[in-house]
Amino acid sequence: MTGSTTALPAMRKPSGTWWKRNQRRLAPYLFLAPGVFMFALYVIWPIFDSIRLSFFDWDGLGQKTWIGLDNYYELGDDENFYTSLKNNVIWLVLYMLAVPIGLFIAIFLNQTVTGIRVYKSLFFFPFVISQVVVGLIFSWFYAPNFGLLYKLIEWMTGTGIAFLAEPDYVTYALVAAGLWPQIAYCMILYLTGLNNVSPDQIEAARLDGAKGWKMLWHVILPQLRPATFIAVVVTVIGALRSFDIVSIMTDGGPFGSSRVLSFYMYEQALSEYGYRMGYGASIAVVLFLIMMVFISGFIWKMVRDERGV
Repeated sequence: MTGSTTALPAMRKPSGTWWKRNQRRLAPYLFLAPGVFMFALYVIWPIFDSIRLSFFDWDGLGQKTWIGLDNYYELGDDENFYTSLKNNVIWLVLYMLAVPIGLFIAIFLNQTVTGIRVYKSLFFFPFVISQVVVGLIFSWFYAPNFGLLYKLIEWMTGTGIAFLAEPDYVTYALVAAGLWPQIAYCMILYLTGLNNVSPDQIEAARLDGAKGWKMLWHVILPQLRPATFIAVVVTVIGALRSFDIVSIMTDGGPFGSSRVLSFYMYEQALSEYGYRMGYGASIAVVLFLIMMVFISGFIWKMVRDERGV
C-alpha cells in the first residue's frame, strides 16, 4: 500500500524591511520623542541641576565651591525666608478661592439666554491681559490720594488706607490682584467641562427629584473632576510662584513684608543683593518640594476617588 504524502506549505518570511514591519508600533514613540526631549531638556534637567547647584557657593561666573548643606542650614536661620514662606502660605490658602468662584461663575454663564456671550467676554477678559498690566491696574486701584479703593474707604470712614504701604495688608492686596485673572482661568476650565456634562444623567437625576445643591454635588461635580484637577494644579502653581505681581506692585516691599519664595529666590540669585546662585537654588528646591507635596497629594486623592477606595 503506497501512502500519499501531502506537502506542508512553506512558512512565509515577513516581507519588507524592518521599518515597514514595525512602523505601526514605533510611530507613537516617534511622535512623542520631540515633546519628551524638550520636556527633559527644559524641565527635568533644570530641576536636577538646581538641586545639584544648591550644594555649592557660586556667584554665576567664578569657580563653584562645594559647601554641602550649608545653604539649607542658612535658610533655617533666615528671617526673610520665613517671611516669604508665610506669605506663600497666605497666597496658597486664599488663591484656592479661585476654584469655587470660577465654578459658580461658569455655572452662571452656562446658560442659553440673550446676551450671555457678552457676559462671557467680560469675565474672560482678565485672563487674556498680561500679569504686568494686572499689576499696574491694581497699583492704581490701591494708590493713595487718587486710587478708587482708597477714595472709597476715605469716603466711608474718613481715612483712606494705602494697602501697598501697610505691611499688615500688602500681601492680601496682592492676592486680590492675582485672583482676578486666576478666577477667569478657572471659569474657562469649568465652562469647557460643563459642555461635556452628560444631559442624560441630569435628566435622570431630575426625574429622581434631585435639584439645586444635590444636583451640583452628586451629578455635576463628579463629571467635572478632570477640570477640577487642572484648576487646582494650575492654581497651586500660580500661588506658589506669584513672582510677577509682587515684582510689579511692591518689589517685595514695604520693608520686605510682601516677599514670596520665588521673588526672594530672584533677589538672592540674580539681583544686586548678592548673585548667590547656590543659595537661590536652595530656595527654589524648597519651593519645588512644597509644590510637589500639594500636587502629589491631590493626584493621590483623585486616583483613590476614581478607584472607589
